[in-house]
Formats: sequence, C-alpha cells, structure tokens
Amino acid sequence: MTRKICIIPARMGSSRFPGKPLAQIKGKEMLYYVYNNCANAKIFDKIVIATPDKEILTYCSKENFDSIITSKKHERASDRCTEVIEKLEQEGESYDIITLVQGDEPLVDSETIKKITLRFEEEREKYCCANGIAAMNAEDFKNPNCIKVLTNTKKEAIYMSRVGIPYNGDDLTNVGKQICIIPFTPESLKKYSKLAPTPLEKVESIDMLRFIEYGYKVKMVDVETHSHPVDVPEDILKVEKIMESEKG
Repeated sequence: MTRKICIIPARMGSSRFPGKPLAQIKGKEMLYYVYNNCANAKIFDKIVIATPDKEILTYCSKENFDSIITSKKHERASDRCTEVIEKLEQEGESYDIITLVQGDEPLVDSETIKKITLRFEEEREKYCCANGIAAMNAEDFKNPNCIKVLTNTKKEAIYMSRVGIPYNGDDLTNVGKQICIIPFTPESLKKYSKLAPTPLEKVESIDMLRFIEYGYKVKMVDVETHSHPVDVPEDILKVEKIMESEKG
C-alpha cells in the first residue's frame, strides 16, 4: 500500500505579507482552511505543517494539527519539505508520495489535491514531480504573483514565469496558471535539495525552475479550481468574496 504524506510549509516572514499564515479569513486563520482541505482529501496517512516559527507551532498545538519545526534558512518551500522528510525518516517513518501544499492556498479544494496527488502516483516513474495547472484570465496574465506555465503537447512544463507569457496573451493554448499542489517521491524531493539553485529559479523565485533548468520532467495536471493564493493583504478580501460566491 502506498503511504502518502502531505506537508504544508508555512512561515511568518513573508516579505509581501508578514504573518500571513495566521491572517484571518472569515474569522478563521488561513492555515485552518489549508489543513482541513488537505484532510478532506482523505488520501494522506499524515498531514504536517512545516514551519520555522513558534507562533505557528503554538497555533497548531491549539488546533491539534501536527507540526514540525524547521530551519529559518530555507528560501524554497521544497527544501523545507526535504528537512521534514529527513527528520521523519530518522524517527522511523517512511512515505512513498510527499505532497507539498502551499500554506497560502486556502481555496485549493480537497478534490484538486486528491486529483494531482493520485495522477502523480500513477506516473511517478516518468516524472520528478507534478503540479496543477488551471485556466488563466486577463487579470491572472498581468499579475506577477500568478505563476504562468508554458507546457508542451504532453502537458510537461517548459517554463514558468511571473511575467505575462506567451507574448500574445489572447491565445493561451498550452499555457495556464500554476496551482501549488506538488507531489514528489522521497527520492525526487531529496534530489531537488541536492541540486544547486539555478539562475532562472532565483530570478523568478519559482521552485520548479530548478528541476526544469536541470532537464527534469515536471508533469502538469489539468484542474478546474477557483484558487486564488494569498500573496498580499489585499488578497484576503478577494478570497472571502470567492468563498461567499461558492457558498451561494
């Protein structure tokens, strides 16, 4: 039986929105929504929040969420997840699939998390990891906080960028926005952290470019979602409006 773990990286020190994992959305902390969406996927043997911050550990303890303290040095969420897996392995735990779910994605629903994870489980011999990809609108195309993904005809990532690509934004064939649900195998996650950071990864501040620049294949899985990550304080109101519309 395939053992799966979900790791939610979260830190208080975001330059664009300090303290955002514990920001209130309709009376609940953002991490509350992320954790419960992962739990509702009902495919994980363990769900853990990975953080360098005592405030988040205290919150997790209050909510009875599993959490692990990590180093403050990590610049990439994927590297934070590697530290968690290595700690768990030292304690005798092992997993076949490791799904990273960003702690600023309160709208990514359980079915989306499940679909991306299970698709990667089927194709893990061919790919180093998978990501979600969803349709973009004109606002997404112009938004530097929305990561645009170019794919080939096999739905493999060619490039990811924060700028509007391709040049003609009216034709978005083989392009979409990244949904940050990222399943790995333990081997591929550790490989990621052993690779030196790459120039385009640093310039764009996008984890997956490290794999792409080294020539590894990243599978993109089509999903339908109204996901809107929280990057800046203004996104809170947008997320609340989406929640209201979906409830209606």
